[in-house]
Amino acid sequence: MLYSMTGYGRSEQTIGDKTYLVEVRSLNGKQFDLRLNIPALLKPFEFEIRNLLNEVLQRGSVECVITIKQNGANKPVSINKELAKAYYQPVAELADELQLQKGDILSTILKLPDVITPSTEMLSDEEWKGFETVLKGAVSELNNHRKDEGRSLEADLLLRLSNIETHQKTISELEPLRRTKIKEGIVKVLEENVGKENYDPNRMEQELIYYIEKIDISEEQVRLKNHCDYFRAILADKEAGKGKKLSFILQEFGREINTMGSKAYDSQIQQTVIQMKDELEKAKEQILNVL
Repeated sequence: MLYSMTGYGRSEQTIGDKTYLVEVRSLNGKQFDLRLNIPALLKPFEFEIRNLLNEVLQRGSVECVITIKQNGANKPVSINKELAKAYYQPVAELADELQLQKGDILSTILKLPDVITPSTEMLSDEEWKGFETVLKGAVSELNNHRKDEGRSLEADLLLRLSNIETHQKTISELEPLRRTKIKEGIVKVLEENVGKENYDPNRMEQELIYYIEKIDISEEQVRLKNHCDYFRAILADKEAGKGKKLSFILQEFGREINTMGSKAYDSQIQQTVIQMKDELEKAKEQILNVL
């Protein structure tokens, strides 16, 4: 089973006097790249949050946004009453001097620096455990999304693999004909330019064998088949993160296919090689999204 790197998860739950909302999005990426947006209450637990996301999601460009809503009487801010009283006297005196109404003094004082400050409240260990279940719920939903996307990726990759194997079979069928064509072509050139009686057939056979061995593609065919079998085995493996491994195998596909193309010297085989390259490029594009 494959997992895509693309997914979305959301989890919301009210625990005690707080409502937690976690949203996690992920896109494809070479490494694990996390953008984390958390409220001040969770700052002491940032390291644990990052570790949990990294351990479960493994790879991709991930964005996690966490919000906390305070319910009931608890407030996320505190008022520095002593500082507000200290501000009041000079502000009231200034209002008297300017003959202004004092009705808006309180709202003015509340806007002054450090009168209203964020609460220094921290989550208790019990509250953290409650929030952790919410976070894991969002991550689990994202992984389910990744799994669904992975099914589509796996089906497409198996199709590309099957097409490459079909083209490889075509090349195997064309290979004996290619050797015959090469031999007939060389004999024709010799007869036209040297004369049928003016060259040694035995020497010609020896040179022909040497030439055909240099452009033989049987080894490439065997290696490509082994790569196909290995690719299919990795797809069937239960390991979650195998995108990099599959990408490396596809690079080996490319080496064997390119070598067959350079040794082909046959229009039909070269056309088939081009079709194999097309399927390979489509597979590489899909692999970019595999976890």
